Amino acid sequence: MLLSTGHPVLFWRRDSRNMRYMSLNRIEQMLFDYLQYHAEERHFWQAKVRELMQKTESDFVAAADLADELWIYYNERCRVVPLFHEVSSREGLRQISLRNLAEHLMRVWGPIRPANRSKRIESE
Repeated sequence: MLLSTGHPVLFWRRDSRNMRYMSLNRIEQMLFDYLQYHAEERHFWQAKVRELMQKTESDFVAAADLADELWIYYNERCRVVPLFHEVSSREGLRQISLRNLAEHLMRVWGPIRPANRSKRIESE
């Protein structure tokens, strides 16, 4: 099944301002659409993103941790969500990068962090 055909489980937004400059692979896009469509799942991941970002000051580390959590979540969803199961049975559960999705979720749902201009100016 091609994702462009519009599966009823997925949520296709006409207003994609947040996605304009983000390149997600097919699995990342499928996960993002699933989260957008399912409110309980979305609220859980919004809290998870904020929690991970508050635990560490490094966005790099937070994105890596979030990508690992998303991979575990994807594997779990492959067992119970028909669309995910179909894709995983056809392509297998090989490890793929979910880093772009993690960074996108941090930008969209995470707390706003001030730029560290003073550190950059001091080092020059």
